[in-house]
Amino acid sequence: MRYTVDERHERIVELVREHGSLRLADLAHHLGISAVTARRDVETLAASGRLDRVRGAVHWPGTPAPQGRPPQPIPETRGPAAPEPEAPVIGMVVPQSQHYFGEIIRGAREAVAAAGGRLILGYSGYRPDQDAAQVDRMLEAGVHGLLLTPSWPSGTGGAGDAGDTGDASGAGAAGSTEDAGGTGATTGADADFAVPAVLVERRGEVGTRVAGLDHVCTDHAGGAGLAVRHLVDLGHRKIVLIAGESPTAVQVRRGYETALRTCGVSGPPIEPIALYGGDIDTARLDAAAEQLAALVEKDGVTAALVLSDIDAILLLQSLRARAARIGVPEDLALVAYDDDVAALSDLPLTAVAPPKYEIGATAAELLLQRVRERAAGTTAGARRHVDLLPELRVRASCGAAAAQDVATDAAQAVSQDVSSPAR
Repeated sequence: MRYTVDERHERIVELVREHGSLRLADLAHHLGISAVTARRDVETLAASGRLDRVRGAVHWPGTPAPQGRPPQPIPETRGPAAPEPEAPVIGMVVPQSQHYFGEIIRGAREAVAAAGGRLILGYSGYRPDQDAAQVDRMLEAGVHGLLLTPSWPSGTGGAGDAGDTGDASGAGAAGSTEDAGGTGATTGADADFAVPAVLVERRGEVGTRVAGLDHVCTDHAGGAGLAVRHLVDLGHRKIVLIAGESPTAVQVRRGYETALRTCGVSGPPIEPIALYGGDIDTARLDAAAEQLAALVEKDGVTAALVLSDIDAILLLQSLRARAARIGVPEDLALVAYDDDVAALSDLPLTAVAPPKYEIGATAAELLLQRVRERAAGTTAGARRHVDLLPELRVRASCGAAAAQDVATDAAQAVSQDVSSPAR
């Protein structure tokens, strides 16, 4: 059976009282704990005066140490307790630790720590060869499971992402091929890595081998849909998307286009304004601001969805410098996709907030479940594809906050009129 620390201490005291003297090795074997844990427990009990400890053994206080013979082993009235399960070590490979992934890492780390385990990190820098190298390193280190965010441009592991093979992480155990696992495994499940694996913010495209892996993702298409629906409800019909190249952008664009159709927005489509992929490009930002100003003034665009919130703040600054005549939100409603710093803008930005911490924690908990299933030799449950919906946080940049303030003031005025005594 498994004991709590206090229960284990009491059981040790009980056994030593009964037998007088015991070897630490026998005590550890009988309780099904490691020698290190037994030694630590005995040191704690000895420090509190409940037991006496000598080299390799423990005695009941006042009991003379055996002379010429070692303490007798504990008679086994039943089979020894099952050994303590090994603390899980989870490997996590992500493109980087800042910006988007910082909160995901924190969620995963805290979930693993709550299970008594340890999380180790590897960074790919969006380089497929480093995806493979980091997975190899972690498997060699003996991790029990893998949390993976492969460097797939589309985010789905489909055609063009990993040699058209649907490889998880571009990361075969050998690291020498784009084929999943590179180990001869033919399933799309954790056998490709010899340990359970869960995709984080990536999903396997239908028909690829990695479609059989568990995944935990933000529903970015749904998040974009929340933003579009909000803007349409405010009366906007000409809404432009501004985004760079990234796996998130692929999903955001799909949700943006679907939501426009679902909301009944007709008319010719507005070509999205392209930003950059990777590091901030101020020249590209300035060009995007000029394109946006032209769309507002010549084509009647009244709203924009910008990926990400940092880019939305920089774009707003550039727009003010180049087209101060365009007011936000008076002439242009602005919604950011991501909410790391959106609230810190001098004009607080309405933002779509992906549930990053929950993504990391949920993925880690799912992986720990798979690790426990494997350790127990039980059949794994059905594979899980988990999508978490972002939250829309309404602030001043879309104009809704001001409208709400006006409505609140009007309601308060009506309330005061109703409650005032008749004159």
